[in-house]
Amino acid sequence: MPIYEFEGRRPDIDEAAYVSETAIVIGDVRIAPQVYIGHGAILRGDYGTIIIGAQSAVEEGAIIHINPRTTCELERRVTIGHGAMVHCPHIATGAVIGIGAILSFGVSVGAGAIVAEGAVVPNGREIPAGVIVAGNPAREIGRVGERHRDFWNYGKDLYVDLARRYPTGLRRLE
Repeated sequence: MPIYEFEGRRPDIDEAAYVSETAIVIGDVRIAPQVYIGHGAILRGDYGTIIIGAQSAVEEGAIIHINPRTTCELERRVTIGHGAMVHCPHIATGAVIGIGAILSFGVSVGAGAIVAEGAVVPNGREIPAGVIVAGNPAREIGRVGERHRDFWNYGKDLYVDLARRYPTGLRRLE
């Protein structure tokens, strides 16, 4: 799997995490237990630091990068959807970043918030805990309810399960 040290900055990946052999992890990237890093994801900790909290998922094709000498922290049970681009310092516990969403510099996402598919969150925006944002530029469209939490907890559990099962269950067919 493409795991790279860059100028003395090297990834620290917990043995209970799954990182696809087609993902690219560069530099100061810290991946906690039960994390799923999907196929084709790119995590660039070449200039800054990326911290991925336990039971989080960075799905296929997502990109995470951060400014020099800064940190991008995904707290526990964060979901980064397929093809999302994340270039922000903080995403709190349980937040969901939808498929193809873009989070620009200086964005902060509160606990349990949902950034809808394709949303564009511009520089410096703070998304409060428990809200749903959508659009370009992203704006609040509602509050996260029990049905949202149930749906996303189910999805998060699926990725925790994949992180556990993929290391022994995936088999390349030639």
